This record gives sequence, C-alpha cells and structure tokens, in this order.
Amino acid sequence: MRIVHVSAECYPMAKAGGLGDVVGALPKYQQKIGQQAMVVMPMYRTSFLEKTSWDVVHKGDAFLGNWQFNYTIIQEQSGQLGYPLYLVDIHGLLDRPKIYGYKDDTDRFIGFQIAVVDWLTSWKEAPDVVHCHDHQAGLVPFMMKYCYAYQQLASIKTILTIHNAQYHGTIGWDRTNLIPKWDSLKRGMLEWDGCIHPLASAIKCVDKVTTVSPTYLQQLKYQSNGLEALFEYEQGKCIGILNGIDNEVWNPDTDPMINYHYHFQNFEHEKQKNKLEICTKFHLDFNKPLIVFIGRLVHEKAADILPGAIQHALDKTNCGANFLMIGAGETQVESALNYLVQLYPGVYNTYIGYDEKIGHEAYAAADFLLMPSRIEPCGLNQMYALRYGTIPMVRDTGGLHDTVIDMGDEGGFGIRFLNANEADIVHAIERAIEVYKHKSKMKQMITDAMSIDHSWESVVNTYQSVYESIVLN
Repeated sequence: MRIVHVSAECYPMAKAGGLGDVVGALPKYQQKIGQQAMVVMPMYRTSFLEKTSWDVVHKGDAFLGNWQFNYTIIQEQSGQLGYPLYLVDIHGLLDRPKIYGYKDDTDRFIGFQIAVVDWLTSWKEAPDVVHCHDHQAGLVPFMMKYCYAYQQLASIKTILTIHNAQYHGTIGWDRTNLIPKWDSLKRGMLEWDGCIHPLASAIKCVDKVTTVSPTYLQQLKYQSNGLEALFEYEQGKCIGILNGIDNEVWNPDTDPMINYHYHFQNFEHEKQKNKLEICTKFHLDFNKPLIVFIGRLVHEKAADILPGAIQHALDKTNCGANFLMIGAGETQVESALNYLVQLYPGVYNTYIGYDEKIGHEAYAAADFLLMPSRIEPCGLNQMYALRYGTIPMVRDTGGLHDTVIDMGDEGGFGIRFLNANEADIVHAIERAIEVYKHKSKMKQMITDAMSIDHSWESVVNTYQSVYESIVLN
C-alpha cells in the first residue's frame, strides 16, 4: 500500500510540537511492516535542510489566485530517516526558517497544498491513501475531489488526523480565488460558520478521521472551538488512535543526548548521575525532588498559571522541591517565570527556548514531569517521561487520561489532578514531594512506568486496519 503523509511538520526536518514527532515516526514504522509510506512537507530553511543531501525529483507550476508560481520537489537522498521525505519549495512562500508565525501563512500553506496536489497528478502510479495532518493540509482532500484540474485524483482515499482541533485555519470568502477553480455546487464542503474552513472541510471530505487519542475524540464533541456539531454529525467515520513514540529516538539505554545510560533494571544510579549533572548546570538542590515542565508557554498548556502555582507550592512546602521550567511562548509568562529565579535561588530555574538535547537531559534527570494542560489531545511528553523513568504529574484530560494512572489507583504509576488551577497543581506537587520520601514506592512506580510499551510498533497496525477499511471496501 502506498501512503502519502502531507504535513506542515516532520522531525527532524522541522518541528514545533507533537505533530512533527508523529509524522517523523509513523511512516518509519509503516515501512517496517511492509508499507510504502512517505512524507511531503514544505521546504523551510532549517539546519537539517542545509546539512542533508537532496535530489530534485519534479518541477512544476500552478496558480495561487492570479499568481502563477513555480515549485520544486526534492527528495532526501540517503534514506537515513527510514522513509522517503519530499520537500516542496516555492520561492517567496516557503523559503523561510520558521514553520509558522508569518502574516501570509494562509497563502504559504494553500500554495504548499496546491503544489502537492498538482505533483500527485503527474504520478504514473497513484497512491492508495493520502493522509493529511491538521488544517495546514486540510484543503488537500477538497482539491483532489472538487477542483477541476485535479479530479483524476478524486478516487484516491483520504484520511485526516487531527492533532489539535483548536486551530482551524479559517479563511474569508473574499479569498476564495486562492483555491484552484472548483465546483461551486460543492461550496458546502468548504464552508463552516460562514468561512472557508480547512479543518471542517477535511472532516467532511475525507474517508476517515482519526484523532490522537480516544478520550480526545470524545472531548471534541463538546470542546472543539466551534466544531462540536460537526464532530457529532461525522462521528461514524471518526476513530481515536493513541499516538506512539519512537523508541529508537527515545531510549535511555542508547540516547546519544544523555551522558549516563540506563534501563528499567538498573536505573537507580545512572538516573541519579543525570540528575546531579542537570542540577549542577541549573544550580538546583540535588537532594530534593526535581520537577520539570517541558513545553510551549501558552494558554492551552496552562502555562499562565504556572508562576503562581510554583510560587505557592514553594512557599507552602518550605521549598521542598526543585523546579526547572523549559519552554518558550507568551512573553508575559516567560517574564513571570524568569522573575521566580530571583525569589527562589537554588531550587528554581528556567530555560527559555527549547533545545532538543536539554529536553532529553531533563527527561533523564527529572523525578517528576508536570503537565497541567487545559487541552492535551494526546501528549507525547508524558510518554517520553515514562520511558525515562520520570513520573508524570498530569491534568486528567485527553491523552493524559488515556496514558497515566494515578498512584492511588490499582496499578498506578503517576499523579493525576482534575482541574487546571493553582490549587490542584499545588496539591499534586505536595503528593509528589511526599511519595519521593518513600524510596521503595518511588522505585516501584518508576519500574512500572519504564515497563509500559507506548511504541509505534504497538500502534502502527491499528492505522493499517483503518487504511484497509477504506481502500478494500
């Protein structure tokens, strides 16, 4: 089966969050079970692009409104990723270092999607499935079915995976000319809430919709930023599939980004060495539990309540734990977190930004990972934490509900709390400090956590069943 993944992100080429990790891993494991899986994404100017060899495989031209543009498709030459990676270059649109955050992002991603669909029309052998990820690829199914120039693709099966339904990519009808000429009778397949709506359009047009966890799928029926009725209506073609993680990248026994390697049978001494190293680097107290946050400092991650919650917890517990905050996002949150460094030297620090190596070091060093998210469709960080023997402290939502069992329940290995507020976070921190004192309990929780299999090997066959259900029927 030939599967084409269309995405704005793919690790290690370009990643802003979990989308990049998923798209960078899923096709590799699909290849391992005998499928022909590949990824197509924009050619951002990243360090991976510059240090990697590429072959030009196609050149073409298309229209974005009245602008005729040329595009180039290049392919990663070595095969080092375990699957073919193709990049789309459009001069003036995609030749930039960042993935998102430009005023013309609408034009950029529509141009990207047009180039992908146009390229597919040149293939001698059509793919079996075009698998689109989030709204940045959401217009591809519509174009394949209803744009006159691309209707030879209309019979190809399509799938949408929703990684985060809070972002829709809506476009005003005054910009409808950006989309290649389409069947006006199909306006309803583009529209939602009075706008051209890429995410809603994809949900309507594809053969199957997947979300990145079963619980998140249920939550979308009452919390999807205006799409609740659509998810209710289309529930028959929706399925929640919990994300996996790439155990070849996230493996404390072989990870090249950490200095001391370990596995679930010998983690005690080596994990402590990693902890000592990062506590020394960030001027923290090695003898106290180390609680880390790794992620974007934005509302959906509840980052805005972290400064107050941490201050409250440190005061209430007489500085009974260390905190290391790693991430970037809203300037106000960054400033508030940085301010705490002055108030709590020796038990608190921040790293504003994200560095992949520091992230890996933090997972290997930390005793606990804090995830107070308001919205967490799946969450990968808690799975990385489990893999590295770091106990997740998570709000009970989305994929966090599906992957973490509270230590107070049978078989529990983590800490869950109900609400994204200061009081619940502080209580969770108090529980963490208390269980940290009970070394045998901690050891058992870590052993249980590290024994859990969240690898893509355990997930990839589920995707295969979904593909077969639409291709063979």
